[in-house]
Amino acid sequence: VQLQASGGGLVQAGAYLRLSCAASGRTFVDYDVAWFRQGPGKERELVTAINWGGTTTYFAESVKGRFTISRDDTNKSVYLQMNSLKPEDTAIYYCAARHLSTVGLSVASMYEYWGQGTLVTVSS
Repeated sequence: VQLQASGGGLVQAGAYLRLSCAASGRTFVDYDVAWFRQGPGKERELVTAINWGGTTTYFAESVKGRFTISRDDTNKSVYLQMNSLKPEDTAIYYCAARHLSTVGLSVASMYEYWGQGTLVTVSS
């Protein structure tokens, strides 16, 4: 599966953005999908993930209550809605995927398919 992230931009603190991850390839329904981010001078962080059926999600503590993840398998897309953005959310955001698995969504090393990143900058 090939992934393409989009939707980044420059916003002020408190604003919102919606990122999209579009997949191409034979099928998408049997993949778990995650969003990672890497801020300046920081390690890559798994922000949120959604399982293949859309029934289970994971959120990092830093984004709980502000970010939501959803998927539209008909359009082979996963969305990251980011509300109440903070300057510390500034990062390059990547979407990644793995074949459906019983391993927890938060295990970052399991994601083997990656898209290019999209830059999100939140000004104070």
